[in-house]
Amino acid sequence: MSSAEIHREPFIHLVDLAHDRALIAWGAFYFERTERSRWEIVDDEQLSAKVGRRTCIGATAEPFGHATVQVLTPDGKIAAETSTEERAWVWAEGLEPETDYRYRVEVDGEEWAAGELWDWVASERGGYDLAPAGRRYDLRFRTWPNPDNPTPPVRFVAMGDYGVGMRADAESSRRQRRIADVLERLVADHDVRFVLSLGDNIYQGEQGRVDQEGGGEDDDWYSSFFQPYRLAIARVPIFPAIGNHDSADTEGSDDRAEMEDNFHIQERFHHGLETASVMPGLFYRLRYGADLELACLDTSLDSEHKEIHRYFQAPKHQEWLRSTFGRRADRWLIPYSHHPVYTAGPNHQNDEEMRDALEPFFDAADVRLVLAGHEHNFQVSEVGGRTYVVSGAAGQLDEKVPGGFTDAYTTAWGAQAHLLLIDIDGSQATVTPIGGLLDDGRIHLMTALTPRNELVEPPLRVRLD
Repeated sequence: MSSAEIHREPFIHLVDLAHDRALIAWGAFYFERTERSRWEIVDDEQLSAKVGRRTCIGATAEPFGHATVQVLTPDGKIAAETSTEERAWVWAEGLEPETDYRYRVEVDGEEWAAGELWDWVASERGGYDLAPAGRRYDLRFRTWPNPDNPTPPVRFVAMGDYGVGMRADAESSRRQRRIADVLERLVADHDVRFVLSLGDNIYQGEQGRVDQEGGGEDDDWYSSFFQPYRLAIARVPIFPAIGNHDSADTEGSDDRAEMEDNFHIQERFHHGLETASVMPGLFYRLRYGADLELACLDTSLDSEHKEIHRYFQAPKHQEWLRSTFGRRADRWLIPYSHHPVYTAGPNHQNDEEMRDALEPFFDAADVRLVLAGHEHNFQVSEVGGRTYVVSGAAGQLDEKVPGGFTDAYTTAWGAQAHLLLIDIDGSQATVTPIGGLLDDGRIHLMTALTPRNELVEPPLRVRLD
């Protein structure tokens, strides 16, 4: 084992949540002091030699010791308790719907991640370095409503193209930091219940450089995901979609294995039920009460079968699509994916394959709202009584003016970093792009423009009836 100065930074991750159970994971990243007295993350290939471990995060990470997870009621009574020596995650089961809980993780008798957190912070010497950041975990969550009961008003976030990494001294890193601060505030103070990822979860490459090969190793995930969102993802789950940078579509390596491991896809969705169709591909449904269902669609290239171009064209996924969208009902059914059906650009065009394959399903189920990322801006298209929203600028951003407004049926657009705050209340959905925090900590709403440069003020309203 290396004699270099090593720092272990623990984390806790509320991976999944339902009305009666929670998937809770824990892990750590390791850092070593360089000759320049800066901290650098230990590369995956060096973990064994320097810290005596094979891996440190994800569903397949080896355990850190004997672990016990307790879920507690507000008055301190134990609602669920689970122990393991075989892995670094557990399902805590037997919880009550729509109930507030707090929780804790103990490893070998000591509370995990109980102290002050170290983050990438601005250094007096320029750039960023790892240092105590004056923050601590607040480990609380609220379970979802029973899927057979009416859906109460609910608020959630959707964001795409976010994982550029906060280690680099670059504007893309500062954008991600600003939007991460927004998410943290929304979770802490505005009752956000979960997050939909619209894909391109990890861009960052080795040691903080933003490149085309990010996400294939666990050490890529610290400054791109676990550090910027650490306080938020300890309280609400993120439900991921696959983007072109999460697969071999754009990058030289296919990062699906890391995605499936670090988002615990096998443990969450590969359970033989009709709600999911995964591995290969990532299609699943989420039910929040009886009146809201969210459907994740995998729009990436199918690297498994030569005769199939994209995963949604595969027979097994077509069967799942028919079961998901094969009925019209008086409820919200909101599909989300990385690639958009309609986009005015500036870098992409309408997706004819998606339109041909998916719009008949959307019509059959009377879908009213569709979410996507990929284009690094904000766009709204109104087509056939349906609203398509593109939100691909939670880290990446392209400020060029799109040129395809007419073909994409664009009604609004904006070139600012942002995330979407979405409220569902009965038959109305409101979609609010948020671009940052004001000096007093309040959220700053993002305005948009019509193709004629007329101001569009938030929120966007979509009706189910």
